[in-house]
Amino acid sequence: MAIQTVPFTREGYSRLKEELDHLKATERSKIIREIADARAHGDLSENAEYHAAKEKQSFIEGRIADLDDKLSRAQVIEFGEHEDLSKVKFGAFVTVSDEESGENKTYRIVGELEADLDRGLISMSSPIARALLGKSQGDLIEVRAPKGPMEYTIKEVRAR
Repeated sequence: MAIQTVPFTREGYSRLKEELDHLKATERSKIIREIADARAHGDLSENAEYHAAKEKQSFIEGRIADLDDKLSRAQVIEFGEHEDLSKVKFGAFVTVSDEESGENKTYRIVGELEADLDRGLISMSSPIARALLGKSQGDLIEVRAPKGPMEYTIKEVRAR
């Protein structure tokens, strides 16, 4: 069975690598100290601080394992200097116009771990990204949303 790669933009990879490094270098040792301090208070069976610290340790170790796994399988996808952006692809910034409201929105198509709608970063597996991929400036797309179909016109596709 082939190892499944995890696509990232350069920025997304760097951001998660920084989080992993911080968890390993800072948070891991900090929680070990918290557990030791809580142990010093005596009976562990009714020690809320100890149980909270152990729960936090479990979360941190789980996040470290998850990030280690994903980053070890990372495939950073970048545009070449003269990349053809006539079509929407992974990592592209796409400005669309909502056909109903006329409102313009700019999205960047990224990997699932990088997605953050508040920052305009949409997962390549999201309905709008799937509708955009492979399309060109000027194309009309239809997105099936929970509140019904929505139409957008692609205004611009760019690398940055």
